[in-house]
Amino acid sequence: MRVIVVGAGVVGTMHAWHAVERGHEVVHIERESEARGASLRNFGQIWISGRAGGEELDTALRARELWEGIGKRVPGLGFRANGSLTPLRTDLELAVAEAALAREDAAARGYKLLTADETRALNPALRGDFRAALWCERDAAVEPRTAQLALKAELLASGRYTFLGGREVREVVEGAHGSAVRDDHGDVHTGDTVVLCTGAWLGGLVRELAPELPVRRVRLQMMQTAPLGEPLTTSIADADSFRYYPAYASEALDALNGGQAQEATAAAHKMQLLMVQRADGGLTIGDTHEYEHPFAFDVLEEPYEHLVGVVESFLGRPLPKIQRRWAGVYAQCTDTSRVVHRQQVRDRVWLVTGPGGRGMTCSPAIAEQTANELDW
Repeated sequence: MRVIVVGAGVVGTMHAWHAVERGHEVVHIERESEARGASLRNFGQIWISGRAGGEELDTALRARELWEGIGKRVPGLGFRANGSLTPLRTDLELAVAEAALAREDAAARGYKLLTADETRALNPALRGDFRAALWCERDAAVEPRTAQLALKAELLASGRYTFLGGREVREVVEGAHGSAVRDDHGDVHTGDTVVLCTGAWLGGLVRELAPELPVRRVRLQMMQTAPLGEPLTTSIADADSFRYYPAYASEALDALNGGQAQEATAAAHKMQLLMVQRADGGLTIGDTHEYEHPFAFDVLEEPYEHLVGVVESFLGRPLPKIQRRWAGVYAQCTDTSRVVHRQQVRDRVWLVTGPGGRGMTCSPAIAEQTANELDW
């Protein structure tokens, strides 16, 4: 079988990966020379802790298993089972963590409530003021800026994979023996199946093929520091993440929302703290969420100042110099309970988009499900 994959972000790359793994030939088309969108502009987290119970958690756990297996074969992914800690300071925050521990799926996530001393033993860089922390053992991380390149190198070594960068697909056309697409060089690429994994690119051809697409775009701001100078042994979240992730929905969360107001800047920009240490020692820190179009074209300083304050309060020390600031845009299903939008838009042509902030976490399992449904 010959599979045409359009879009070289993590969702597209994982579709190419599963096709090659199953013995098929893949032609992978990307409009940039290499992927430059949300797949690179994220934390690189394999984030189990906050996922909604049921399908979303099952997908994330399967993806976590797949990431670990791929990471053993492709060391350049930088896969590490580092887990995550959410430091807690107030009774209301502790109550939300305790409610999470009472979930039926708490063990599957690796939840545990740690004392402050236990937290610092696990992550000595946390020298700031907090009372306890929620530990999620199943969380993990990869290196987002290099993951696609490492996967691409492994795919190329298979001999069944062709990458065509700098080509934008403009049209789905009739193929001689299957489905086909025409790119902006005028070349036609024919395959048995076409999978469009175009990320936040929802206009143009995507709009023509799926005009009523139930997917929206979301913008975020993030930053990265110079090397910290010491290991940050786990990923870090703050209690604002309880307000954002569905796993924490409970009466205790209602009490937190009603009795502990979110800081004004964080509330205005729909913020949470997430933080991961990169392979070079720097810290990736974020993030904001902007839903209303048109998006701003600039980044705002107040959210960065808020994040710096939160991080420094946990670390008990000044942050290293901020080296990079950026904005990113991802595609999210308007029904946020859906893991992904998968739609047949033409004969043997499928569109897979809208995982939102789950994309990096869930992409291996999303692609595996596509491969299973299409009987690759």
